Amino acid sequence: MVLNISGVLLLGTCVFLFFRKDNLKGSHATICSLFGFYLASTGIAPGIKAGGQSLASLLGGINF
Repeated sequence: MVLNISGVLLLGTCVFLFFRKDNLKGSHATICSLFGFYLASTGIAPGIKAGGQSLASLLGGINF
């Protein structure tokens, strides 16, 4: 659950910065959001989730 919330916050921040600095149109952000919701209901969603968790564990294991 924590990974989902932090991922949503990170991606939301990226969209906000793109909207403010790179002239991302509101309609583009809406289409990307809808695409994400539709993609989440497909058969590839578990693979995407597993890939995200794998990437998060890889990044979490890096020691500085």
